[in-house]
Amino acid sequence: MGAEIVCRPLTPDLMDPLGRVLRGSWGSTCWCMHPRLTEAGLRALPGDGPAGPRRRRAMEALAGRPSAPGLVAFAEGEPVGWVAVGPRGEYARIEASRATPHVDGADVWVIPCLTVRTIHRGRGIAVPMIRAAVDYAAGQGAPAVEAYPRADAGRIGDDSAYFGTEAMFRRAGFARVRGPLANRPRNWVPRVAMRIVPAVGGASDRGG
Repeated sequence: MGAEIVCRPLTPDLMDPLGRVLRGSWGSTCWCMHPRLTEAGLRALPGDGPAGPRRRRAMEALAGRPSAPGLVAFAEGEPVGWVAVGPRGEYARIEASRATPHVDGADVWVIPCLTVRTIHRGRGIAVPMIRAAVDYAAGQGAPAVEAYPRADAGRIGDDSAYFGTEAMFRRAGFARVRGPLANRPRNWVPRVAMRIVPAVGGASDRGG
């Protein structure tokens, strides 16, 4: 893998490094607010002007809370990746989507999105990020962590790469708890639900 991967919970002072990661992956307007809000919620974000600055302000507000909305990954001081993690109830789009229904009544946290900067892909960064997110969630009291990746290990297009592959999460210790949804529309990416019960005493240091 090369350089050691250090994952730091997002705080307001790490917004610029997060921006460098996202600009190198999904453009400059995302700020990982998409899984948190429906389209109506995104349009209703306060402020005038372009979507990007309004989404940045919303993410920066989340970064100021005691529980971070995700972790920024660094290699040799350079921001290389991002993984979002939080209680499932905070992600309105996941809650509303027919593609990601609840598996059961467990009070899970979720990893809805992860990305590695294009120039750093293929270096084994994603799995350490996932493991760090699980440790962080455990430190915040999460009883279990879920993800909803593609059901196979094949390459996926950029429009769906953000939720990862089953093989990726399996390497990070997750197990499948639900297969692809039956009778899904033919144009839907086949996704599975995967879950891990983290070890007690996961990392909870917000500093890094």
